[in-house]
Amino acid sequence: MHNHHLAQLENFRLKVFRTVAEHLNFRKAAERLFLTQPAITLQIKALEDDLGVRLFDRTATRVSLTHQGSLLLSYAKRIATLVSDAEQELGAEDGKVSGEFSLGVSTTIAQYVLPRLLGAFLDEHPRVQFSLHSGNTSEIVQLLLDDKLSVGLIEGPARDRSIRTEPFMQDELVLITPPALESDHFSRNQLLASTLLMREHGSGSRRVVEIALEKAGFRLKSFKNVMNLDSTETIKSAVEAGLGIGFVSRWAISKELELGALKVAEVAGVRVARHFSLISRIGPEPQGPAGAFRTFALRRARILATLP
Repeated sequence: MHNHHLAQLENFRLKVFRTVAEHLNFRKAAERLFLTQPAITLQIKALEDDLGVRLFDRTATRVSLTHQGSLLLSYAKRIATLVSDAEQELGAEDGKVSGEFSLGVSTTIAQYVLPRLLGAFLDEHPRVQFSLHSGNTSEIVQLLLDDKLSVGLIEGPARDRSIRTEPFMQDELVLITPPALESDHFSRNQLLASTLLMREHGSGSRRVVEIALEKAGFRLKSFKNVMNLDSTETIKSAVEAGLGIGFVSRWAISKELELGALKVAEVAGVRVARHFSLISRIGPEPQGPAGAFRTFALRRARILATLP
């Protein structure tokens, strides 16, 4: 539990720099750090401005380190090693948390984010065990209200007075199209003339997309065709098969983008950004294993909060 202050020992911008420099790839770095790509780009730019040097050369196809970038990387690695030594020694009496807790996770998070998140958590707390429930956002909220869960991770907001909601990760929903589609940009008319593939009612992803479309002046009624599907995977397959287009979490498509099976398109005026939220019952903060997990997840949020 003492661990949550230590995560700040390494300057966050330096950590972003180190991750980009080690992968030489902004998208991979974004995935490793649970951030969106624009956030990574801003951090690097801020660091370059602070230091007054260029750290990366970017061409259309590849990213490489400048001379100064390589120099900084060798120091950043030494700093990271020092930090990890400090954490080891300071935390030697830590890692005592053991026991079990019940975790509820909404669909998109369960499928695309949770495996890595839990892996990282269990590295820190090997003695903790948990039982996992997944469902859409409204189902997870209901399980928490029925006292079936200690904590939940959801994509939509939980609109209930007896629930504490805390943001723990950034997400962006992007419009995916078949790779054969020529353009990376959709005009308003092109969008409205398409078949829009949506998640089912009660899905956090669906709600966020509806709100973003309304904000940009699109009504679901105005689309040529709207088809409801019960999972992100189904939407992805339907888009690959050319049945329509749809908004999915950027977390859900890293493999497909790498393989060139799907493309991401921009729509003028539509930005669908959101936070994943950690939910618990209002009242005393969760203790023990559930408390340790909450602290761990919120540490990500504190890191996000340092972003410009």
